[in-house]
Amino acid sequence: MDEKMDKSGNVIVDLSFKFALDAIDFAEMLEQERKFVIGRQFLKSATSIGANVREAQNAESKTDFIHKIKIAAKEADETEYWLLLCKSSASYPCKAELLDEVNVIQKILNKIIGTSKSQTP
Repeated sequence: MDEKMDKSGNVIVDLSFKFALDAIDFAEMLEQERKFVIGRQFLKSATSIGANVREAQNAESKTDFIHKIKIAAKEADETEYWLLLCKSSASYPCKAELLDEVNVIQKILNKIIGTSKSQTP
């Protein structure tokens, strides 16, 4: 983790925050390359992952928590889509490590959803 970042002790909160910081850097690279549309779409979905994870930490109920984590998972899927477009397009830059990071986040979110659903009466 970056020394500027406080660790929360919560793996998904920390990973999604770090990913958002990395996404900002990549979005700025896309902007410099004049790839504005995908750059903005990517930045919105990539930073939304962590925002929804953080919001889930203060959920009003288990159902609300699951709902917010599901939204984060959807945003992670959308983010993966934008990264795959960049990877598959010859005219776009790509950062393979971002794909790796978002895949780890997706797995954790899916595990949280599955575990939370199994614990809901």
